[in-house]
Amino acid sequence: MTTSTPRAAWGLILAASAILMITMAARLTTGLFLSPLNTATGLGIASISFAMAVGQFMWGASQPVFGAVADKYGSMPVIVLGAVLLAGGLAATPFVSTQWGLLVTLGILSASGAGAGSFSILIGATAQRLSAERRAFASGFINAGGSFGQFVFAPLVQFLIARAGWITAMLALAATSLLTIPLAWPLRGKPPAQSVVGHGDLTLGRQVREAMRDRSYLCLHAGFFTCGFHIAFLVTHLPGEVALCGLPAGVSATALGLIGLFNIAGSLAAGALAQRYRMKWLLALTYGGRAVIIAAYLLAPKSAWTFYVFAAALGFTWLATVPPTAGLVGKLFGMRYLATLFGLTLLSHQIGGFFGAWLGGLAFVRFGDYSWMWYADIALAVAAALVNLPIREAKPAPAAVAA
Repeated sequence: MTTSTPRAAWGLILAASAILMITMAARLTTGLFLSPLNTATGLGIASISFAMAVGQFMWGASQPVFGAVADKYGSMPVIVLGAVLLAGGLAATPFVSTQWGLLVTLGILSASGAGAGSFSILIGATAQRLSAERRAFASGFINAGGSFGQFVFAPLVQFLIARAGWITAMLALAATSLLTIPLAWPLRGKPPAQSVVGHGDLTLGRQVREAMRDRSYLCLHAGFFTCGFHIAFLVTHLPGEVALCGLPAGVSATALGLIGLFNIAGSLAAGALAQRYRMKWLLALTYGGRAVIIAAYLLAPKSAWTFYVFAAALGFTWLATVPPTAGLVGKLFGMRYLATLFGLTLLSHQIGGFFGAWLGGLAFVRFGDYSWMWYADIALAVAAALVNLPIREAKPAPAAVAA
């Protein structure tokens, strides 16, 4: 059974977009707190980067777990629990001063809470309730909601840090995250029954085992690892890169906001193009484009406008990988366990995110800059473009092209 009226479908899509806007805003602005946390605690960039890297991993590790719960019991209880964890972790962070404390608050509580209200749960919940022709657009629109949160909140959080202090800014994020609780209302109830492609009676465990033996699914994991590496490195260390270039902190906040703004267009474009073209080609083009963009940034003079243009170009590809990746998982295995199976690809994404955030801190301490991280970004982007090419995917059906 799917949502029957356009009004109900839009209600689902808008609610999911708003939830992701808030949870992604809380997650993607953590890099703005790196320097203030270092000043307040004296723990060092590497130690704080490690706590944030653990948060990147936990955000991904929590999603297949919460996805499985949502597949069985419904999405609303998962989102409500996530809101409590996210708010609690953020609110407790100003009151800890050790690395272990940051590992618990930023690394486990808030990251897991953000994961409970993130891509796999929200895209899975809506896909199970929407007709097939609406799913690709819905995933792109929901993804754009997360980007809009980054666009709005990055400059706002930096403004609060500068004017009221980092503690006030973090407590404000904690309070805002509780707004996801009433927004979860349209996603209440257990998901409608969905068949699994070719195996209508598959259990969750058997479906996961079959998926992990599927070469195309593993190729998706490998490509998504690179996406996570790129994003976590940038959201954690872009403020540090801007500071190394002698530019004010406002440049990094504006750049992060521009990434979110231009990813709105990228996400919507990816959702629309995924209905017309093979999704594996979109993924290969996106990753290949990142390699070119990063190489161009390294060759350019480091001015504020260089960062703004770089952010706009990279932003168009930022999370445009999500709609085709989720769409391919649905094509390969159907909708029934989409939240779980897409959640597992997001785990690979965040394993990459762990290394992106952590190694960025180590590179800064060891070499005094991030040059080797940029080179790794380029190499991984090229590898990700190539690894998506062997994925098996049928051409879009004529009906989908016309939709």
